Amino acid sequence: MDSEGRSGDLPVGHSRRRTRSALRLGELAHQEIKDRLLDGVYAAGQKLSVEELSRELEVSKQPVMEALRLLSADGLVTIIPQVGCRVATYDAQEVRDFFALFASMEGAVAELAAGRRTDADLRALDEISARIGVLVDKEDPAERAHAYRIRNREFHAQIHAMADSAIIADLSQRMWDRSDFLINTTDLAYPLHSVASRHHDHERIRQALHARDGELARRTMEDHILGNIAANTDASAPAR
Repeated sequence: MDSEGRSGDLPVGHSRRRTRSALRLGELAHQEIKDRLLDGVYAAGQKLSVEELSRELEVSKQPVMEALRLLSADGLVTIIPQVGCRVATYDAQEVRDFFALFASMEGAVAELAAGRRTDADLRALDEISARIGVLVDKEDPAERAHAYRIRNREFHAQIHAMADSAIIADLSQRMWDRSDFLINTTDLAYPLHSVASRHHDHERIRQALHARDGELARRTMEDHILGNIAANTDASAPAR
């Protein structure tokens, strides 16, 4: 009997369990590779080997290939038929265009949040900001950069929650993935390790939200987003 074709002698539900297991492995592979890309483990343009990833993640090739297809749809990797897969690359103009749009969108979110936030929302944001402040004194730049990326996403996700718009939250998730990816595939080592200036920006945004000052929240958020890319990339040269 063909073990992959007919399943007459297999227990009832075996095929369904196998399918669910494969889907779960694909999700895990997708999340792990995505985290590596967003943390800058791979350089822009670097070749990604399905075989190597399969060994590293201890899964078969199929979940890895499915993960790479999903990451390709998100613009994080490029799949070239008959050639293979590489980490995506973007030129300097594309990077500038992205962050101009991203800053505008996040500014609009902050303005909405200023008018809709609750006291409970602010308390949650204050707690996240305090956790980010602790990172300033962490000695290991790699640990500091990774921890900041995670906490930073929490900080901005809380502001999205204040804006109370499911559509905005969905769009912003993908935009933040692209932002982390572009920043962490610069030529700088641990570009997110400098926490103090970013924490200062967060505090200005937080104060504007406390004051329900939508215009100030918008401006400080836009400055924050544009300041990040200015500090971490050389706009005169193509992104690596």
